[in-house]
Amino acid sequence: MGTLKWIRGVNGTLGRLAPQTIASKMRRVFMTPRDLPPRDWELPLLAQSERITLRFGLSALRWGQGPAVLMMHGWEGRPTQFASLINALVAAGYSVIALDGPAHGRSPGREAHVLLFARAMLEAAAELPPLHAVVGHSMGGASAMLAVQLGLRTNALVSIAAPSRFLDVLRGFAGMVGLPARARSAFIQEVEHAFGMPLRHLDVAHYQLNLPGLIVHADDDDFVSVRASQAIHEAWFDSRLLRLEQGGHQKVLADPRVIEGVLALVAGCHQPERQTA
Repeated sequence: MGTLKWIRGVNGTLGRLAPQTIASKMRRVFMTPRDLPPRDWELPLLAQSERITLRFGLSALRWGQGPAVLMMHGWEGRPTQFASLINALVAAGYSVIALDGPAHGRSPGREAHVLLFARAMLEAAAELPPLHAVVGHSMGGASAMLAVQLGLRTNALVSIAAPSRFLDVLRGFAGMVGLPARARSAFIQEVEHAFGMPLRHLDVAHYQLNLPGLIVHADDDDFVSVRASQAIHEAWFDSRLLRLEQGGHQKVLADPRVIEGVLALVAGCHQPERQTA
């Protein structure tokens, strides 16, 4: 019997008998990332990077010189998953700072979620040069859009394979692990309590995205539905939607059309000016 099938069976039974207990356990599972090593193709870029440590111990990798581009990976992701895009940006004259999200890589923490990722981006931006652009993949894209709502300043924003509503993510996870109705409701309440804010607020339909943007999604993404990209595009007036027939959830990061779109976006924005007191 497969591991997921076994988990679904246990949750289906115990979730009816002790919904709160199972909900608490699944909340911890949902927020605890695995530490996955880089793939072989990521190692050359990793070797070329400069490791930097920001306040609160937040770790990041840096490449190149020039206007700053901040990157945030997705759940259980790594900075070097952006390898093709990082190489293209550095060659075009930009510096790239890619964060290890909270509880990922060398950054501190045991649990993570989209709000912690967003706060990490704000903390990083406070120590970095003015941001010319921000690029986020999957949960990193969702956290980047949320960070803009929380005060992150940048000239342009790129969201790649990101969800549009966090409740959709929670419902998808609850369905995947087989939580029955009462346990599913308790699980969502547990997550909302951990966030300290109503989950209905984590919906791009309520966001103010008043900056140029690029939204990327592949039709064959089986992790985040491509429908999310349309919802983001409808909520974001000054955005371009780039939908690809293929690329899945990860390979889309290396697609030449994505790289071309990102370079065009950042080249078309004015350079940031350092703020003075």
